[in-house]
Amino acid sequence: MTWDARLWGALLVVCGVIFLDGLDVSMVGMSLPSIGADLGVSLASLQWVVTGYVLGYGGLLLLGGRTADLLGRRRVFLIALAVFAAVSMLSSLASNPELLIAARFVKGVAAAFTAPAALSIITTTFHEGPDRNRALSIFTTCAASGFSMGLILGGALTEVGWRWTFLMPGPVALIVLLFGLKLIPNSPRDDAAGGYDVPGAVTVTGGMLSLVYAVVGAEHAGWVSLQTIGLFVLAIVLLAGFVAIELRTKHPLVRLGILRNVSLRRANLAILTVFGSYVAFQLIGTMYLQNLLGWSSLQTALGFLPAGLLVATLSPNVGKIVDRVGTEKMIIVAMALFVAGYALSLRIGPESAYFSTVFPTIMLLGLGFALGFPSLNIQAVSGVPDHEQGLASGLFNTSNQVGGAVVLAIVTAVISGQTAGSTAAADVLSAYKSGLGVVTGIAALGLVIALTGLRGLRARRAAEEAEEAELAAVQNELAEEEMTPAA
Repeated sequence: MTWDARLWGALLVVCGVIFLDGLDVSMVGMSLPSIGADLGVSLASLQWVVTGYVLGYGGLLLLGGRTADLLGRRRVFLIALAVFAAVSMLSSLASNPELLIAARFVKGVAAAFTAPAALSIITTTFHEGPDRNRALSIFTTCAASGFSMGLILGGALTEVGWRWTFLMPGPVALIVLLFGLKLIPNSPRDDAAGGYDVPGAVTVTGGMLSLVYAVVGAEHAGWVSLQTIGLFVLAIVLLAGFVAIELRTKHPLVRLGILRNVSLRRANLAILTVFGSYVAFQLIGTMYLQNLLGWSSLQTALGFLPAGLLVATLSPNVGKIVDRVGTEKMIIVAMALFVAGYALSLRIGPESAYFSTVFPTIMLLGLGFALGFPSLNIQAVSGVPDHEQGLASGLFNTSNQVGGAVVLAIVTAVISGQTAGSTAAADVLSAYKSGLGVVTGIAALGLVIALTGLRGLRARRAAEEAEEAELAAVQNELAEEEMTPAA
């Protein structure tokens, strides 16, 4: 397939969405300590600035993917991007934590509609195989580039004022929107596809909100308190209700049969651990460097930057490697790198030298993302028909964001519970190490999930070899019959 200028333009526009996502996440991450100091919020409350966005994003991604399939990908992409731009600029005016978290949630909702639309535009425009793998590698590179630029901009802008980090994505989104109006191909509305599953969207979002709030609130209310137990029960009831609705409704938000796709299922479980562990690590790393080592926000950004640069440099070539070795092996290697990187971070101390302790972790994580994220994207949509690409991409991104929300809530609860209000450096450092221990364990779980793909790969190879052997036997038998003279 030859890529002309218009095709390249459409690809770069949809890549602008993932660029914005990376930009936003890294900029806000760099500004969290300043937000906490300015607005006077604790770590448990501060994590909701991240979690609010993640829950809005992850909670409605499935509905976003379904809407893109029903209303047309171009229409959904452009409308949601306009909302994202507007809320980005308005969030910079928030005067208290509640307004800031609410704005972040709405912004996450907008992203929940742009992200699956963008990914499904790619997967329906580029044929499965080398072309799609190349396009998804470029997509990942743009995410890394956005993350890297966000680190620098976030660090620099926070020095001026943290509100600038919330304002910056707005103008960038408007620029992407203007190019999108010209370059995104029109996709017709699918009137035969059915309706919307609003009850499903409400129950799955409510279930995830209840789950995260239960974990976060357990520090103050107690793990065996009526509030915590009640929220966990509510989460289970809502999520079970979601499954029941999907099994009975005429037009489900998630056709549960799609989960029979083993590759899709494995990719979703793996990305849950990948993003969850990294979001928690970034929060711990930022707080450690700024609060314990006394680094500025810009110095912290430069400390994280090598990982983003490594991803941006290597990701464009990952598609070619996947064509040769497959996604399973690439994902296993990536997961092993994550585990090694997080395990090394446990060596941090009260006066650690960056290049001997933090830098090796940053490099291993960058290499892991460069190899793993494109491979997981490719695996998640492989073998899925075009009319369900929006659903498949929505599932993948939902797992991504849900992992971030749940793991961040768990790690924050562990840290807050261990410090118990103490600000002594030794207590805070010990709590950070406990949080990093949880992060390492989550990454190890991801490696175990990835290793199951190797067993599936061997089974497929054995089946292919058996099929080839059977075909060869038939061909030999036919050849012998042709050589045997008639009686």
